[in-house]
Amino acid sequence: MFSLSELAPLNQHQNRSKLLKPWWEVFMDYLVVLMLMTSVLACTEQLSRDRVVCIPLDPPSANTRNHSFSVSSNVALTPSSKPPTHSPNNISPNLYSTARGRRTHLVYQQYIYISQVCYHEALPLCSRFFPYMALLQSLVLVASGSFWLHFPHTSARIEHFLAILAKCCESPWTSQALSHAAQQENIQEKEVERRQPQPPPSSSSPPMTRTRRSSIDSGTDSPLLKRSDSVSSAIPPSPCPSTLSCNSTSSVSLGSPVQFPDSKPSVMVDSPRQVIRLDKSDGEQARALFERVRKFRSHSESSAVIYKVYLAQTIFKLLMVTLIVSYTIPLLNNLSFTHTCHPEEQALVGYSTFECIHVLSSLLRKLLVAYLTLLGLYGLLNLYTLSWILHSSLRQYSFHSLKELCSLRDVPDLRNDLAFLLHMSDQYDPLLAQRLSVFLSPVSESRLMEESLERRWGEEKLRAMTSVDADGCSRLQLVALPRLPPALFTLSQLQVLKLELITDARFTAQVANMTSLREVHLYHCTAAVDPSALGFLQERLEVLHLTFTQVSEIPSWVLSLRSLHELHLSGRLSSEGGVGRSWTLGSLRQLRHLRVLVIRGMLQRIPGELCEVAGSLVRLEIYNEGTRLLVLTGLKRMVDLTELLLQDCQLERLPSALLALTKLRTLDLQHNNLRTLEELLSLAHLRRLSCLRLAYNRVLALPASVGVLRGLELLDLSNNHLQSLPPALFTLLRLRRLLLAGNLLEVLPAEIKALQLLTELDLSGNRLESLPPQLLSGCLELRILNVAHNSLSSLPRGMAALSQLCRLDLRSNSLEELPAELGCCSALQGGGLLVEEWLFLSLPPHVRDFLSRSCPTSGAYSEGPSRPESDSFPYFSPTQWSFSSALESQI
Repeated sequence: MFSLSELAPLNQHQNRSKLLKPWWEVFMDYLVVLMLMTSVLACTEQLSRDRVVCIPLDPPSANTRNHSFSVSSNVALTPSSKPPTHSPNNISPNLYSTARGRRTHLVYQQYIYISQVCYHEALPLCSRFFPYMALLQSLVLVASGSFWLHFPHTSARIEHFLAILAKCCESPWTSQALSHAAQQENIQEKEVERRQPQPPPSSSSPPMTRTRRSSIDSGTDSPLLKRSDSVSSAIPPSPCPSTLSCNSTSSVSLGSPVQFPDSKPSVMVDSPRQVIRLDKSDGEQARALFERVRKFRSHSESSAVIYKVYLAQTIFKLLMVTLIVSYTIPLLNNLSFTHTCHPEEQALVGYSTFECIHVLSSLLRKLLVAYLTLLGLYGLLNLYTLSWILHSSLRQYSFHSLKELCSLRDVPDLRNDLAFLLHMSDQYDPLLAQRLSVFLSPVSESRLMEESLERRWGEEKLRAMTSVDADGCSRLQLVALPRLPPALFTLSQLQVLKLELITDARFTAQVANMTSLREVHLYHCTAAVDPSALGFLQERLEVLHLTFTQVSEIPSWVLSLRSLHELHLSGRLSSEGGVGRSWTLGSLRQLRHLRVLVIRGMLQRIPGELCEVAGSLVRLEIYNEGTRLLVLTGLKRMVDLTELLLQDCQLERLPSALLALTKLRTLDLQHNNLRTLEELLSLAHLRRLSCLRLAYNRVLALPASVGVLRGLELLDLSNNHLQSLPPALFTLLRLRRLLLAGNLLEVLPAEIKALQLLTELDLSGNRLESLPPQLLSGCLELRILNVAHNSLSSLPRGMAALSQLCRLDLRSNSLEELPAELGCCSALQGGGLLVEEWLFLSLPPHVRDFLSRSCPTSGAYSEGPSRPESDSFPYFSPTQWSFSSALESQI
């Protein structure tokens, strides 16, 4: 036994499956039930009272006519009586003599015997087996009627479709989307009516009532949206059937079964000003439903197995009906009330022919006629179904009525199984497909994303995420959002905007509210700009950073930013494909105010197109990611460059094209393969050159020609292979920063005393065993001295002369003690002395106390101290360069 609660899932499944059953399928189900009831009635009657009654027809012979077998005598044909011979002329006279002995009363049993024999020998097969055949045929038709709903390859897809359809009906977003569509349609019609000339009013004519067909009711009697011009405070009724709860605050799991009712749903829109707001849980469920519909569409449109199974089922049912009718109609003539029986037991009963009547023949004939009538109707419906399938494009579905709406014109056409399922559901209720279309529309999904972003990324949250950098600029970074939140355009004080991995970034006309915006970063974010917003960006945007994978991702509107001063391009830029063809750097000639261009790519040559913008460029930076830069002749035309950076370009010599850059002030050739610097002599005419960075190369020796660079203030030769320093180096009297870390120097020449303006000297990571006393007597302006990771055994006397020294790094040396005169360097207070703890304790207590005090002033100096450029530097750990911000902010 089972409880009634166990039937609930079956009942739910039947209620949901009927959404896919058109009227003819429902009618055929009723017909099959009636045929089944007819066959069951016939079987019941046949099992309960099916029998025949037979009487003899043979006339008696001439000798026996005078003999009376009266009923009152009750004389029976006993088994002891001799049966007549086979020849009627040779009848024994004793046969008709008066019977003797006890009466046996065997007449009734003989008739029962004959009736049973004649039932099996003379009764037609249709009379005996028609009820059972009809029952079997009805069961086959019942099974084949819903086979397409239970076939293993179709049932899972159908169940998934019904579950999605239920969620689409009960989602609050469905009501909001359709309401918005109706409002836009109403506004559009009013605008059309306003533009049309109105006929003059006539006092004699009665008032006309304008009626129009809703473009989203799909021709049904129950419109999807019923509009009312009066403002109502009532909550709009649920867009789903009455048995579905569509409360916006309810949480419904995507996997729970939902029953569909028989009544057609509708949505009430009270006023265009009424807005349905979704809470967080409803918005998340709607977004999950969009993704679920998208996946189901891609899966169901890949094949048409449901369509094929339904077509095969219809053909099978039609063939079954044809076969049943073909062999059942001829059986009607065999269902006679009387029939003649010739049993072989004549010797037993004395008669050879009996007239029999079938008790149920009349009833069975009527039941058979009723069964064939129902079967005929069933066959006609199957014929209609087959013609509907063949004459309709069931594998294509287009939302014609919805595409008339201005906001739902983007609903895509469907095909294969999904199209077939929607055609079937349209026969039940066309409104169901319209609810599903809400989650097929990209516009609807975009509007949902906007609402979600507006709710989750409000103005208060964005302001809380805004930070202020060291330059005092307000910055905001947004990462991995589907689109830009509308509240972003209300941040009028925002100066720097960083967007990373934004799926659909679009600058609308509201960007004009961001009056302080000057810098935009786009990291793998293909941003679109509306025409109404482009004018604002053209006038205000000054700095743009673009990080991309392919050149095709660079927006075309970048070329029209006429006020742009600085452009950073990072991606797969190459001289062969991307730069020269799909997006040429020569197109930058429209950027008349461009001053700085930074390229991170894999260039093999300096593009000639850059010459078109060379007139405005003052700084060019190329980070080539290890690709060898072969051709640099394009630099010759960039005569206005003041800063040039060529890193990771695999350069082996100083480029000859540098000769033309007479205005150059900064030259950075770090991270290359320079082995010799003999070409330094050719840079003599670069009289404005003040900064030369050649770190992280393979320079073996510094030539004496370095002395021609009289204007140098910074020389960076860190991380090379220098073993000695030429005397000409110390003729650069303007030199303020000399960075020689990570080389092979063993001796520091005494001529260093000539660099009297030197403020920073970095000798860390060398092989020095001592420092010349002339360093202390000549470089009195020295503020940063780094001699860590050397082999110093002692410090020279006279450290007190370096009164400006604010940073002294002595770590990892061979020192045994520190001179007490370090206490005279007042600028070392507050952590300016970097040394091991045990060595620091060797100082006198009063000196330790003095150096441990916090710095009384913030006038410590740093001009950007020398720091390792990579973590692979063998001598330094990152903590060795944790200089305080106060020391790095002064010069």
